[in-house]
Amino acid sequence: MKFVDEFRNAEIAQDLAKKIGIAMEAIARPVSLMEVCGTHTMSIFRHGIKNILPPSVKLLSGPGCPVCVTPPGYIDRAMAFSQQEGVIVCSFGDMLNVPGTCSCLSEERARGAEVRDVYSPLDALKIALQNPDKKIIFIAVGFETTAPAIAGTIMEAKEKGASNFFISSAHKLIPPAMKLLVDDDEVNIDGFICPAHVSAIIGAEAYRFLASDCGVPCVITGFEPLDILQGILMLLNQITESRPDVEIQYSRIVKKQGNTTAMNLVSKVFAETDSVWRGLGIIAKSGLEVAELFSQFDANKEFQIEIKESEAPSGCICGDILKGKKEPKQCSLFRKTCTPSDPVGPCMVSQEGTCAAHYRYGDI
Repeated sequence: MKFVDEFRNAEIAQDLAKKIGIAMEAIARPVSLMEVCGTHTMSIFRHGIKNILPPSVKLLSGPGCPVCVTPPGYIDRAMAFSQQEGVIVCSFGDMLNVPGTCSCLSEERARGAEVRDVYSPLDALKIALQNPDKKIIFIAVGFETTAPAIAGTIMEAKEKGASNFFISSAHKLIPPAMKLLVDDDEVNIDGFICPAHVSAIIGAEAYRFLASDCGVPCVITGFEPLDILQGILMLLNQITESRPDVEIQYSRIVKKQGNTTAMNLVSKVFAETDSVWRGLGIIAKSGLEVAELFSQFDANKEFQIEIKESEAPSGCICGDILKGKKEPKQCSLFRKTCTPSDPVGPCMVSQEGTCAAHYRYGDI
């Protein structure tokens, strides 16, 4: 399969691993690299990449799963929406089992709430147009990758006069979270494996400050085994040469300037705002809220619902896992009371969560 098979060549993988070993001999100290994408996390585990790296190369899994970093208060609000008269809540399927304080959307649906899983925000808009007597709320969770599709849907809702269509935005921006982790003395990140999907939208220059101001090497890397191994080698070469930069390994998809059309659409419909990240707290200018020009589609303004501040479940260490400070095996709940079929924390709920990766592919 083109663009797949050629990036899974075992001989080339072994050659890259050998070069990584040589680079580590030159560096002569342990190195910690963080992947900031749940798809990277799953690929690293699925292909056993850690097995062929020198022990001195430590891969940390960061807050790159939007489901995982969505705070329980947002889930509580979504469930409160579902309990309103005449409301249909629409969501991507991976959000339905994410735990709030006491329940989740799938449990509310089992109790009779009208909750539907959709594949696209346009599906939710279609439901709104088909049910003019009801209010449809789309649970808009994601990073820069999904924000353009949501923005485009809002534009279409305005054009079609869908006054019963709303979104509840929990969109988050990756670069501010990366800066927070760099500033955390307990994490000690030597380089970032930057997210490919996000970077296809925002481009390479969005990470420039991490290299120029913080001195942290960055490489935007694809998802196949050879992509990741080459990206790691590129990071180690930057470290060896003391030249922090932002490089693009995934050049077949990602461009330096990103997708300007998508970004212009996002900036028209959304406005940057401070945002709460599960495990990381409030990060300034790291979220997207519906801009004033499109406020008629903002569910949070249409429904004035007060949500109590919530805490993480007792014993759950998803916060530290999302920061790369701890691994799932250090959690007392992992593989015991917290499993994919009965998750306690969001890192086990999402298919791209770090705990789910450890559970599925073993503790490598």
